[in-house]
Formats: sequence, C-alpha cells, structure tokens
Amino acid sequence: MIKFLVIEQDLRVSGTSQGIISRSFLSKLRKAYPEAVIDVVYLKQAPSNDQLELLPVNSIEEHVLNLKIPFFTKWTNKLYWRLFHISLKEKHIHNVYASYISKVNYLKYNHIFIRSAGLNHETILGSLNLPILKKAIVNFHDPYPLFWYPGTKSKLNSLEVFRLIKMQKVASQAKSCMSSSSLMSEDLQFLYGSKKKFYTLPHQYCSSVFDLSDNSKSLTKSKKVMITYHGALMFGRNLKILIESYEELINATNLYKENTEFVLRIKGEGTDELVKKYSENENIVILDMLDFSNSAYEQLHLSDINIILENGPLYSNTLVGKAPFLASINKPVLCIAPKRSELNKIVDDKQYIANIEDKNEVKQKLEHLIINRLNLKQPVNPFGDYFSDEKFKQSIEMILNNS
Repeated sequence: MIKFLVIEQDLRVSGTSQGIISRSFLSKLRKAYPEAVIDVVYLKQAPSNDQLELLPVNSIEEHVLNLKIPFFTKWTNKLYWRLFHISLKEKHIHNVYASYISKVNYLKYNHIFIRSAGLNHETILGSLNLPILKKAIVNFHDPYPLFWYPGTKSKLNSLEVFRLIKMQKVASQAKSCMSSSSLMSEDLQFLYGSKKKFYTLPHQYCSSVFDLSDNSKSLTKSKKVMITYHGALMFGRNLKILIESYEELINATNLYKENTEFVLRIKGEGTDELVKKYSENENIVILDMLDFSNSAYEQLHLSDINIILENGPLYSNTLVGKAPFLASINKPVLCIAPKRSELNKIVDDKQYIANIEDKNEVKQKLEHLIINRLNLKQPVNPFGDYFSDEKFKQSIEMILNNS
C-alpha cells in the first residue's frame, strides 16, 4: 500500500487561492490513489475553521504556530540585516516551522510532499537541512524570492540575493521539485542552478472539498449577459484595458448597453479610483470581494463570461489559481495575458485569450464572446482536458516515478 505524507501550509476554504488549490490537490490525490494512505501535517499561521472533515485523507495533524517575533529579535534585526543581509525575523519564523517539521515521523511514507503557500514559502524554507527534505518533493506555489516574481515592484538588494542562496540550498537538498506551471518550472530550475529537473503539476480544483451552499451575499443578475472578474489587482494585471474596452462597446451600441453588465469584485491597488470613476455607470458595478462560496455561486450560476487577468505586462510564468475552477464550470473565459505566459500555452481556443497591451484585440474578443452569449448558452471548454483527472494522474505518476 502506498503511503503519502503531505505537509501543508494553507487549507483554508476562503480568502486565499492557495487554500482552494491545496484542498483540491488532496482530493485529486485520493482520486488517483483510492487505496493509498494519505496523512497530512497542517502548519497554519492562525486559528481558523477550515472544514477539514471534507478532505478525503486518513489523518490530519493540525498545528497553529506561534509566529510572534520576540522583542529582542526585532530590535537586533534592525542592525543585523543591514550588516549581514539576513533577516533575523525570517530566520525565527523558519525555525518555528522547522521545529514542527523535524518532529514528523517521515520514514514510514513512500512519498512526501512539502507544499508552499503565498510569497514567503515558510514550509519549504523551514525544511532546510532537515533529513526529511532529502526524501521530499517540494512544491513551489510562486517564484522566490519576490524580486523574480513577474510584475512585482520589488527591488533587487542584498537581502533578496541571500534569500535566493537559501532557497537554492533547499532545491539542491530536496529529492525533487515541482511547480504549477511549465514556465515557472523552467525558470526556477535555471534560477536555482538545479541539476535536477523541475517538474510541473498544474493547480487543480475539486468541488467535493468545499461547502458551496451559501449564496446569501451574492448579487442579483439584472442583464441578459453578465461579465465578471473576481480577484486582486497586483503584479501588473491590466484591468484598465478591459474596462475601457467594455466601456467603448456599450457606448457604441444600445444592444450591449441594454443587455450586458460588468461586475467586478476586486481589491488592491487602484480600487478606490475605479469605484469613483465608474460610480455613475450603471453597466459597470464594482463591489467588495466575497468568500469563496458566494464568489463561486456568482461565477457558476450568474456570470456568462468570466475574466482572468494574468500578471504582466511582459511575461507571466505563474498559473493563476482560479484557472482550474473556471475550467470546471464550462463557461466562456476571457484571459488578458502577455504573449509569453502560461495561459497562452494551455488555452486551446485563442478566442478566449487576448494580449494584455492590445486594446483592439481585447475589445474584439470581448465583443465576440458577448455576441455568442446573447445568442447561445451552450457549455464550452476553453482549457480542453488540461485540468482533467486523467491528466493529473499522468503528471503525478511521472513525478513519483522519476523522483
């Protein structure tokens, strides 16, 4: 019998794409290996109700970590990182994670996954120099350090370089490494000078590990065609070109003005300015973001065209977390993406993707999708079988058999 150990950092049901992705990974792993033992060690940063009973695993060992930085460490760090380019705060946090990971009885497992979350990769960095790392498959959720994240405004400094050096040590000690996109796997393999192949295992989505019964905060659809974007504005995502394209369309013909609406549930840089600018436009509705259950309801049952904004403007090597969810609902998706991006590699039908810097193309493809949805409501499949159970099993078996 195969035995899996999965060390997770985020299994939340809402407020984070990584929680949705990690929960779905466990579900897909169970589908691929129904007879296997799957044990989880969950190292969480704060108390939360994560509905862990919905996860199809054998056991979950849950720990809420105390990550409060001691006063002396804070005080010393002000001088230390400037002299030695190492953050004592980060070192303290990594040591906290290491104290839990070092106690895991990993020898009884055939395969071990250590999965990161967010931008700081604490679980991965906490495993550095521990014996478990040599037996583990390390999963990168995002590029690290932040300077190498496409679209970031972070600057390269000595602290970032020392972070890079530390992560390079992790990659060299790990049994193998993987990420969620082929471009990121290629980039990280080169960035860390890895002598081992970085594999690719795309994000997944499984509805069975979520309770999606709450739609109490969802809005009411008021037009025949609803276009929606749910997400944060960051890392060069170009919402402006999309809103302006839509505004030109509704100003050009009453057909679109009377029969369509664009609902944006957003947060992040520039949100307040957009709210102020479009407050008088009845076709453009800008609202706060929702919990996942209500957000999923709007995209699944109300929206006719869902929007994905990739990072930009020049390049995006990450796979956006919402892609597998939107792939599962069989509705049109318009991806606003750089020419060199992960979505450009995996979206089969190019009517569903437009250049992040080409307003004419964005407007043309948005109009095409609107016309189609005004006339027809048939299911579509912009991503083909890329996120299917079969593809997942093929990818995971390749990683396990070659690690």
